[in-house]
Amino acid sequence: METLTIDIQNEQEKKVLLAFLDSLNYQYHTDDDYQLTDDQEKEMVKRKEDFLAGKTTSRPWSEIRRKYEGV
Repeated sequence: METLTIDIQNEQEKKVLLAFLDSLNYQYHTDDDYQLTDDQEKEMVKRKEDFLAGKTTSRPWSEIRRKYEGV
């Protein structure tokens, strides 16, 4: 899979582009798909601060992926 970033100038361009992608049955995501609630944003900031302060640790992606391979 590849990622393509497009700078859209206005809402009309966005509507036309999304209609075109829909007509071809393309799967896509817009920035609107990734909105966090205020509580989710606060939790992310808290987790980052905890990590930077050394209160939590991280694991390599390969280890996490191995754990969930069968899911």
